[in-house]
Amino acid sequence: MMRRRTTLLSGCTALVLALGATACGGGDPVSAGGGDKALGGQTVTVAGVWSGAEQKNFQKVLDAFTEKTGAKTQFVSTGDNVSTVVGSKIEGGNAPDVVMVPQVGVLQQFAGNGWLKPLSSTTQKSVAADYATVWKDYGSVKGTLYGLYFKAAHKSTVWYSPAALDQAGVQPPKTYDELLKAGRTVSDSGLAAFSVAGQDGWTLTDWFENVYLSQAGPERYDALAAHELKWTDQSVVDALTTLGKLFQDKQLLAGGQKGALNTDFPGSVEKVFGPEPEAGMVYEGDFVAGVAKDQFGRKIGEDANFFPFPPVGTGEAPVVSGGDAAVVLKDGKNTKAGMALLEYLATPEAAAVWAETGGFLSPNKKLDLASYGDDVTRTTAKSLIAAGDSVRFDMSDQAPAAFGGTKGAGEWKILQDFLRDPSDPKATAAQLETAAAKAYKG
Repeated sequence: MMRRRTTLLSGCTALVLALGATACGGGDPVSAGGGDKALGGQTVTVAGVWSGAEQKNFQKVLDAFTEKTGAKTQFVSTGDNVSTVVGSKIEGGNAPDVVMVPQVGVLQQFAGNGWLKPLSSTTQKSVAADYATVWKDYGSVKGTLYGLYFKAAHKSTVWYSPAALDQAGVQPPKTYDELLKAGRTVSDSGLAAFSVAGQDGWTLTDWFENVYLSQAGPERYDALAAHELKWTDQSVVDALTTLGKLFQDKQLLAGGQKGALNTDFPGSVEKVFGPEPEAGMVYEGDFVAGVAKDQFGRKIGEDANFFPFPPVGTGEAPVVSGGDAAVVLKDGKNTKAGMALLEYLATPEAAAVWAETGGFLSPNKKLDLASYGDDVTRTTAKSLIAAGDSVRFDMSDQAPAAFGGTKGAGEWKILQDFLRDPSDPKATAAQLETAAAKAYKG
């Protein structure tokens, strides 16, 4: 498991995000519906990170598009490095028509390179009518809508074993301080409190982002994400100090710091929901449910459940999200059919196809929550909708890849070093600023 949080996961959990985009510009509307098979004989090539169950489920959506329009589809899995693969295909004269982009920073890069077509007025109207405004900046660059968020993730969920918490006699905590207190009680009962996937640096960025968003607030979060605020700011030091309270407590971490640094994301879920549990809780996104259910046979809502990432101090409970945006490349061989695919993806009809299979969440407010298969999903959906404009996209996904998305470098590496030794938050903040300044200038 590398940068992508949802690759190889196919759980039953899903939720609805509030997504919105309004933009000027856009191509001519292209009909994707009506059952008239207006695109018969054409083929749309779609590139994305998905493989395994996710690719199979997305193919069901593409097949429904084919049934509706007559256009055939071809999906190409890029692996994690979408930017490099797509760039190579463009240079080689073999550009796909549509790309499912997993990071805001990559979407902005593609737009800056002049690779993208503005979305059609039909898609823009769908977004304006059916998606909330909170995500408009994430799909737009300089006021023009290029990306339609089709699939999203909720990264402010702490998953736990109800049996472990019951054994310790604790309830899901309501604050960060209560989280640490509950964790120590769980630890006293014989299980470590938390399984932390420190081997995967992206999980540590998610830990930081939830703490920072709650403690520092949305405005500072936005400024830090854009590097308009330096990482040496006191708010960053404060957040690292808060996070360090957990990281430095060997009683709370399964295997201590060393054990955490040797645990990848799937392994962190196994330590809570596998056959030989080592911890009572694991923090990560809604996709934890997919691993717990599909790989370890846990029943979501009964022997695997979640509570919202608790607020820090006087802050609000954080809601950090992520997602995959569909974009249309200028150099694709069939941009007309590609634009029609995005018009289809913007509909609740398209979202319902994947929602029925699980492991999916839709940003479309018009998607009936009954499309999802369990009460946990519906509860999570309501919590995200209620978050409204306080929802924030994963900060490291907004950063240049050299800082926020590279194994063994930048934020990933520095936070792994902080997990190993969280004794000097100020020095860690200085290292983060040095790395960020270099990456953002590049």
